[in-house]
Amino acid sequence: MNPAFSICVYCGSRSGERPEFAESARAVGHWIGERHGQLVYGGGRTGLMGTVAEATREAGGRVVGIIPQALVDKEVANQACDELLIVDTMHERKALMSKRAGAFLALPGGIGTFEELFEIWTWRQLGYHDKPIGILNVAGYYDGLLTFMAHSVSDGLMSPWQMELVRSADAHGPLLEALVEESRRQPGGDRLADIV
Repeated sequence: MNPAFSICVYCGSRSGERPEFAESARAVGHWIGERHGQLVYGGGRTGLMGTVAEATREAGGRVVGIIPQALVDKEVANQACDELLIVDTMHERKALMSKRAGAFLALPGGIGTFEELFEIWTWRQLGYHDKPIGILNVAGYYDGLLTFMAHSVSDGLMSPWQMELVRSADAHGPLLEALVEESRRQPGGDRLADIV
């Protein structure tokens, strides 16, 4: 059976110090699974990545993990994924994650999560895709980043429309609903193949 939707979640391979982070990852996974959706993510079994994947499967959703061979060799791959795709490079990983998803959501994470978020955001502003992007601002985690981005706009290094390409919220349900609804309104094709 085909999933009702497919969403890529970027998040940390660590759980962090605040219990709200893991609680939020679990809630996002359950939301996806309960609605018969598909999670596309980095294929790891640790931290918030492992939590969101496990919660998605527990709730009846499908999990697609995409991971480079170097990380499989370090034994961090989640073998419980419904589909585990092993690639050669991080570039291939990110490109394939973007192709397999209809929307993107960033949970708390470190520099890998930031890179993924900014890359998919950049690709959208360049017109390589028009898939919705969201930031789940758990316990104010992204407050500083969002303030800095607004500062970039006020200093004239970004335009307001670029900020409007990404939604942010502190509650997962309304944000996920908005992302999935917008993804269903997008045309089927995109230009992501052009950047691989």
